[in-house]
Amino acid sequence: MKSPIFLVVTLFCSLSAYSQFANAYFNKGVTKYYRQDYNGAIEEYTKVIDLNPNDIKAYVSRGLAKYYIQDYEGDISDQLKALELDANYADAYFNIGDAKYNLQDYSGAILNYTKAIELNPKDAMAYVSRGFTKQYLEDFEGAIVDFSKAIEVSPKLADAYISRGIAKSYLKDFEGAINDYDKAIKINHSSDAYYNRGNANAELNDAKSALQDFTKAIKLNPENAKAYFKRGTIEAAQKMTKSALDDLSRAIEINPGFGDAYYYRGMLQAEMGQNTNACSDFQNAYNFGCAKAKSLIQKDCNQN
Repeated sequence: MKSPIFLVVTLFCSLSAYSQFANAYFNKGVTKYYRQDYNGAIEEYTKVIDLNPNDIKAYVSRGLAKYYIQDYEGDISDQLKALELDANYADAYFNIGDAKYNLQDYSGAILNYTKAIELNPKDAMAYVSRGFTKQYLEDFEGAIVDFSKAIEVSPKLADAYISRGIAKSYLKDFEGAINDYDKAIKINHSSDAYYNRGNANAELNDAKSALQDFTKAIKLNPENAKAYFKRGTIEAAQKMTKSALDDLSRAIEINPGFGDAYYYRGMLQAEMGQNTNACSDFQNAYNFGCAKAKSLIQKDCNQN
């Protein structure tokens, strides 16, 4: 019979080896996750869990990898397992909230974001995510409260200012929205901030400022199809026909399924007497979900 001290040493060495293997697999999982090899990351995190079924971070990390391959139910299952091991793991509730949002369970998402906030009141992104969900449910006042709380917790979080500005725009508070976009731009010159400020300026009939903002948004992100589209519609209203056609065409080039861009380009081409091209655009507009194009097809394109 082996002595007790030999058994203790052997057990210690075995546990140490298990720990080293688990750490190696976990680190491989992290590397694959950041390389966006999510299936590979899942395999590595699963190896960690096989070695140590009580590794909370492995469940949370595997769930996140599943989230990015749109296995939202699998994500929730892993996050719930982590919560079985530690009921106060705030990030797991946050991750469940994200998964439920993508499953269109908005009430469930809000409940989980709220639990995450209760456990970690300094989690600015939990407030932002709950605000997004409230905004989707058209609770714009509630969304503004959450975005404001995120800003209180993290005053340099540009996305929170942009999000609050969007909520204010829904409430027709365009001056308040512009003020928030201004703050976001001071923190981070993002295409989204300029694009949304352009929308607010357009709503206030400040075409000059709107054009400047959409131009800046495009400079920062040359693939911003929405910015080309919005700049094109304003140029069309300003009788800048060639520039408008160029911008609407660029929007379509970036996003070939952009129904509204086809519609407005068709309108311009109809005004120019290019009826064949206009009808082609109206048909594409209708095919890509722009219902108002149907009446123009019936009226001007000899179709029922």
